Amino acid sequence: MNDERATSGHTRRRAKPLDRNRLEEMALAYVARFATSAGKLRTYLRRKLHERGFVDGEEPDIETLISSFVDKGYVDDEAYGRAKANDLVARGYGGRRVEQTLRSAGIAEDLREVLQPDEAHMRQAVVVLARKRRFGPFGRLGEAGAEDARKLREKQLAAVVRAGHDFDMARRVIEASTVEELEEWVTEASDELG
Repeated sequence: MNDERATSGHTRRRAKPLDRNRLEEMALAYVARFATSAGKLRTYLRRKLHERGFVDGEEPDIETLISSFVDKGYVDDEAYGRAKANDLVARGYGGRRVEQTLRSAGIAEDLREVLQPDEAHMRQAVVVLARKRRFGPFGRLGEAGAEDARKLREKQLAAVVRAGHDFDMARRVIEASTVEELEEWVTEASDELG
């Protein structure tokens, strides 16, 4: 095949530079389509400006645009952060993973601290993860020898820690002998917060 023919006719046109109106339209379409934080919207708009540029003679004011969206209620960091934190905990992720996710979304440090799951929710999350992944008492070691069982527990422990749970909590779940023992442990924390 001739290399000239392979590339001819397939040149990519560069998109037109953005102006204030088009930038605002893009921002509005983004917040209408996705639940987002001010930080994520800022990242999106900066990326679009980098890709397409801005018309000559105008200077984009991203911060004013984001502030107006916050004032109008289109962007709410607290609501976004709460929903994201609750979703992660419900899926079995721990406090460290919640913190990392909220930080990467541009949520302020004081708000991230407020949104951290409490002890009862963290215990529930680690049990959810163990149940989903069949770790600890939810799994079956079967006829595994002592050495194989030890290696499996180590792998499970590492997976729970990577999911954002602290080591002591991970060890508690992996080394639990029965599911009832874990359920009692979760209930105990709920009663303390009661």
